[in-house]
Amino acid sequence: MEIPREAYRAIEDIVGKDNVTDDPAFLDAYAFQWLAELVRPNRSHYMPRPWAVVMPASTCEVQAVTKVCNKYKIKIKPISTGWYHWAAPLKDNEPTLQFDMRRMNRILEIDEKNMYAVVESGVIVAQLQAEVMRRGLNVNIIGAGCSTSIVASASAYFGSGPSSYYLGHNSDNLLGQEWVTPGGEIIRTGSLSSDCGWFCGEGPGPSLRAITRGFLGTRGGLGVFTQCAIKLGPWEGPAVLEPQGPPPAYRLPIPDNFRVYTIGVSTWDAFAETYYEIYDNGIGYIFHRQFNLAGADLAAALWLTYLDPKGTMNDVEKAAEDPVVRATTERARISFQLILQGRSQADIELQDKILDAILEKTGAFKVERFCERDFAEFTNMYLQRMGHKHCNFIWAGGYMGSWMQPGTPDYVKKYVPLAIEGFYRDQKSHKLVECGGDALMGCGSTVAGGGYFGLEQFVSYDPADDASIDACVQHMQDAIEDCKRHNIPFGKEFLYLQIGWPDEKVWEGLARMPQQFVLKFQSRIKEAFDPNSLGDRNYQYLPDGWLPPSR
Repeated sequence: MEIPREAYRAIEDIVGKDNVTDDPAFLDAYAFQWLAELVRPNRSHYMPRPWAVVMPASTCEVQAVTKVCNKYKIKIKPISTGWYHWAAPLKDNEPTLQFDMRRMNRILEIDEKNMYAVVESGVIVAQLQAEVMRRGLNVNIIGAGCSTSIVASASAYFGSGPSSYYLGHNSDNLLGQEWVTPGGEIIRTGSLSSDCGWFCGEGPGPSLRAITRGFLGTRGGLGVFTQCAIKLGPWEGPAVLEPQGPPPAYRLPIPDNFRVYTIGVSTWDAFAETYYEIYDNGIGYIFHRQFNLAGADLAAALWLTYLDPKGTMNDVEKAAEDPVVRATTERARISFQLILQGRSQADIELQDKILDAILEKTGAFKVERFCERDFAEFTNMYLQRMGHKHCNFIWAGGYMGSWMQPGTPDYVKKYVPLAIEGFYRDQKSHKLVECGGDALMGCGSTVAGGGYFGLEQFVSYDPADDASIDACVQHMQDAIEDCKRHNIPFGKEFLYLQIGWPDEKVWEGLARMPQQFVLKFQSRIKEAFDPNSLGDRNYQYLPDGWLPPSR
């Protein structure tokens, strides 16, 4: 489909010549996406090239450009800081305008009394956290790290991180938002919709937040979110974080009213029981299973080498054979990180006593080497700031996350052995990083107060090696089959793979999911807010009347 040149000129008139481009060199920079090689023909690292890229400076500009797209039937896809391949256009030969939201990068308001901030979509978490910590407040940082857009995690996709146990999931922390629908309307949700300010995410009356949010979000498939209010929480630490030590393992001193621990257990039953006890006793500020992302066989060797300023990746294999490191490997094989924050010295001492009682009851223990000062300060820096996301790619330059179905600890512990066994099986190809079957990481809870979480299997592959790419794709397909055999809903591998599938195959997969009425209702939402179908299928739905093909 050829788009008339007048469409480009109309967008240029709205944002200015310097803020829109169809130069192929720029377009390819947006098309180059992590994970693309897992779903694109010939293992290409490029998603479909956008028709053009626009950088709006205001909500009004987003609306005006969206109206042009409706006139000329141009698909739209927003990107702020990006993360997955689904931030790009999904289909070839389907002209798509990429909205790059980086110019909308202002913190508009920080309300200390009511504990919220209003931000535009280009504001990253690190930017806001530095400002609110000076005021004794903090913001939930999602697992993708502090360089991510707050609006994206609050309004458009997922929203959990290490501090969600205390600070909440960002879908719940969303107090109001400004949304330009694919149809070109500006909709404001929560108290903002009644000109009452940004303080409340619901009403008055029926809540429009449910149209765009829920656990997963629209993933860029239902218009553009330009601003939001995000709920903040209390911070009892220093007003300014002052990292110490040589790179790359910067360390953050631990205040007297904080504790930083790595907790180990001997069985997955004890793992679940310990989680329940932490939930029930209401202790903890940051709660995460972080360091196992490197794989249970190699995690201790990697992180202790990383902590050594003279250490390199070439030293990890030798370190793994060191008897002291091997002992730590086994102590930390099933483990997680827990940071306590006290509002007073008496408070932190009480939390410490409660934790010790929990450990005695469940048989859990503190992993000695990981609780020593140097490693504890590294853990504190890692989890308070979430600035080490490059470590996700540390083994071979690429990784994919499978499984991660959320539920209670008793639910998660049932699929963990399947995920471990499946990863060991697929590592036998020798085309994936052989770091152990357990490279499962994830939040201690994705909701405030605990009770609900999932574990994501980190599968590391070499994106420059065709055989390794194929092995990673095979692992995703194997994980889907494992889910089918054990009657478990599909995990993240399904979300990744469907990006490369035709619509009919995606719908066939969705038809296997529970609560199909939700997906069918969402098709009606799409019809109402996206009459010209400018959004893509990242907003998941099942068309009314669609039936899977007969077998």
